[in-house]
Amino acid sequence: MATATFAAGCFWQPEVIFRDTDGVIETRVGYTGGDTENPSYEQVCTGRTGHAEAIEVTYDPAKISYEQLLDIFWECHDPTQKNRQGPDVGTQYRSAIFVHDAEQRETAERSLEEQRRRRRATVQTEIQPAQIFWPAEEYHQQYLQKRGLATCKI
Repeated sequence: MATATFAAGCFWQPEVIFRDTDGVIETRVGYTGGDTENPSYEQVCTGRTGHAEAIEVTYDPAKISYEQLLDIFWECHDPTQKNRQGPDVGTQYRSAIFVHDAEQRETAERSLEEQRRRRRATVQTEIQPAQIFWPAEEYHQQYLQKRGLATCKI
């Protein structure tokens, strides 16, 4: 098993997309990339913790590649928006790839360069080393599924 971590705006919809992907074993939503230990949703929403809303994906590399997960990441949000996705505004909604090793970094950088060539707008996605992943509160885990919703897309 391997781990991938992505920030693609609000974590609810991307979590559904990753969770429903063959080869993905488990997903968790939470906070990473900041400097406050064990932040709450309310703290992250202030923009003062430095965290992004993120999805931690545990996957089987024999069934799905990291590159394929990156393809899903690019499709499930608009990486040209800086610190926002639709009406959600703030640094916690930034687009970021949190890499867990040198191989992920190399693959993510190649993928980012490809996106920059393909898109007409500037890609705002950051690539950062993975940091501690703080799971979000239980009510955020599989939020849409618990409410019988298929999507929250705008």
